Amino acid sequence: MRKDFTFVSIIVSTYNHPVWLEKVLWGFYAQSNKDFEIIIADDGSGLSTEEVIKKMRKVTKMTIQHVWQEDVGFQKSRILNKAVIAANGNYLIFTDGDCIPRNDFVDVHLKHCSKGKFLSGGYYKLPLTTSKLITKEDILSQRCFKIQWLYKNGVKESLKDLKIVSNGWLSKIMNKITPASATWNGNNSSGWKEDIIKVNGFDNSFKYGGQDREMGQRLINIGIKPVIIRFSTVSIHLDHSRGYADHAVIKKNRAYIKQVKEEKIKRVSNGISEILK
Repeated sequence: MRKDFTFVSIIVSTYNHPVWLEKVLWGFYAQSNKDFEIIIADDGSGLSTEEVIKKMRKVTKMTIQHVWQEDVGFQKSRILNKAVIAANGNYLIFTDGDCIPRNDFVDVHLKHCSKGKFLSGGYYKLPLTTSKLITKEDILSQRCFKIQWLYKNGVKESLKDLKIVSNGWLSKIMNKITPASATWNGNNSSGWKEDIIKVNGFDNSFKYGGQDREMGQRLINIGIKPVIIRFSTVSIHLDHSRGYADHAVIKKNRAYIKQVKEEKIKRVSNGISEILK
């Protein structure tokens, strides 16, 4: 593990899912490595989210910043940029407020991090029934990460189960042979703050669908190598609806990401610097 970082900031995006967010925060409380701060990147949630954050600060004693902006529609890129600015760490781990991390999540990111790289993880998606069943005790005991527990509580067997059961040599092999692309995935990726600032962070103009991958492509364009850790870092994704998804916008975003790759665009103008004005 590289020792050339001073502190880690975990950036957790959220929007009006306080019950899910509390479960995620219990996941970070259960981490084997507790040397980090948490920054909640909140795209306009109501008071119930603020109450959960205050409660978890008090009960867990974790360092939790709450970076909030007014709800004016989907503005995830902008709130993520604000969270990057607020981060005290120079190594940043990004995830979502609906993804519960296994207790080695932070350790695995730190084990694999090194200069000139970013880490590309993924998640294990749960059905809604299982998502609702998971309790604080299930998280602290880590039984919700056991495949047999998941089967007993509504999850059907599939090939994706390798994300849960792989460890050691098997996870290394799966990371190498997976057909998944090494992209920046907002639910489970990490990189150096200085690199994210070099590309001016996320594009504030992006609506839902690909804003994370677009930023990751610009990191690749400046020479940062993506490394897949999809089968090494385990997080379970709690199900929910996405009323803000617009398939026409998603299609447009994918076309732009392709353009960013082909034209090797390295920096966006409407990013972190625009917020700092």
